[in-house]
Order: sequence, then structure tokens, then C-alpha cells
Amino acid sequence: MSHRIIYIEKCECLKLYLDNIKVIYNDNDILLPISDIQILVIDNYKSSLSIPLINKLTENNVCTVVCGIDHIPKSYILPMNGHFSQSGNINKQIEWDNNRKQIMHQKIVRAKIHNQAEILKVNNKSQDVINKLYQFENEVQIDDVTNREGLAAKMYFRELFGDDFIRFDEDIINAGLNYGYSIFRSLISSIIVAKGYLPNLGIFHRGKQNMFNLSDDVIEVFRPIVDHYVYNNMMEDILFKQEHREALIQLTAKKIEIDGRKQTVNNAIYVYLESILKELETSKDVYLFPKPILYDL
Repeated sequence: MSHRIIYIEKCECLKLYLDNIKVIYNDNDILLPISDIQILVIDNYKSSLSIPLINKLTENNVCTVVCGIDHIPKSYILPMNGHFSQSGNINKQIEWDNNRKQIMHQKIVRAKIHNQAEILKVNNKSQDVINKLYQFENEVQIDDVTNREGLAAKMYFRELFGDDFIRFDEDIINAGLNYGYSIFRSLISSIIVAKGYLPNLGIFHRGKQNMFNLSDDVIEVFRPIVDHYVYNNMMEDILFKQEHREALIQLTAKKIEIDGRKQTVNNAIYVYLESILKELETSKDVYLFPKPILYDL
């Protein structure tokens, strides 16, 4: 299974050479076997990619992320056909029962709030706030009609990043969060496509112009992983540096616990997504979610 995460910042051109990526920079060539690559991040808006390389990357289901001049991921390259039973899976996806989706919404929000409380706990934050989040977790109703997700998020972010923190402000904390979430979102999207489903047909995210509604459903329980890194590594910095971007990408190369076992993040996403799909399509109670603490390989 592919496992390497490649971050490319300095290059003039990327081409296909046999089954490798040829990275060309200052008349020097570097060859990277495509079969070894899980995520490819291209963080140089002046670089060019060849069409044969793009096709080979999609054939191998490499999660390819293209960043803009601000270093933030702008595009994902995903294959049109990711699975032999794609048509059948998409039909099932379209016909997902609305009541089951509402119950799944409830479970995902509960899991997200639980992981947020766990992050506060490992960072020695207020026990009163932690207890309140656990209370919100238990109060989440079907389809989260009382918006316990929003109430928990407000308390969680203020406790973790301070009372002055405002989500989506233009500051280094939000830059780190947005970047880390984008990397996880791209990996999740590539796995959804590889399983023969559409990232844009979601469970409770339903944005008409959002091509990644299902990805945004799945990512919720993984967001606290990014939050934990940003809190512990970026709070004192002023600029969003290359070392931050590389470290956020490398979060996906670690292990995480799910179903009582430590799995790579990539495998954990597969297991987590599979539990969601089985519950939506069979009504069996098989949902499980990963804990938010990462371990080195």
C-alpha cells in the first residue's frame, strides 16, 4: 500500500517518467515512484504538470493537492472512476434513507464533541468546560436539531485558543487550521472516490456549490487532530511557515486508534468510512470512530 507523503515546493516541472514522477528543478531531476505515494502536495504555483502524469496519478489514486500563491490548498485532482462498482454505489448513495442520515448526523456530532473534549483534556484545560462538552455530547438529538455541535464548538475553540479567537479570522491559527483541514479533506475525498462513492453527496452537509459534502461529514471527527497540533506548535508564531505546512501534512502519516487498534490515519479513514456506509445501507449499529491522539509509526 502506498504510504509516502511528498511535499514539493521548489520545482519547475513535474512529468511522468515510466512509473515515476520526474521532478525537474535547476537542471536536476529527481525520480519518485508513484506506487509509493499516498499524498502529493504541490506548493509552487509556477510549477507545471504534464497530462500523462496527471492521468497516472489518478490511475493510482494518489491524493494530489495543488496549492495557490498563498500556500493554501486550492484544488484536488481526483479520478472520474474510482471503483468497479461505482454506478451501483452511487445509486445506493442517492437512495440513503433520510431517517438513517439523521441518526448518523447525531452519531457523528457526538463523536466530534467527544474528541474535542479529549483534546481539551490532554492539554489540561478547564475541567468545567470539558464536563460541559461531555454534557453536550449526551444531549445531541437526532439530526442535532438543538445545535449542540455549534454550542460545543464555541466553548471548545475559546477554551483552546483563547477568548479573543474567532474562527475564520485571517491569523496564523486559522491559517493552520484551514491548511490542516484541507489536507485531511483531500485524503478523505480520495478514499471516498476509491470506494466508488461521490464526495459531493453528503449526509448532513448539503451545500449546492460544495463538491465535498460527504468529505465534510467524514472529516468532523478528525478535525481535533489538527486543532491539537496548531495549539501546541503555532500559538507563539506570527507567520505561517513551511515547517508548519510540512508538519500538518505529516499528521496523515501517523497512527491513530480506532476499534481498539492502532491504525495508520489512511487505514483509520477507510475503517471509519466503512462503518458509516454499512450503517447507512444496512441499518446495522456498526458505527465506530477514531480517538484524536496520534502516534508515531
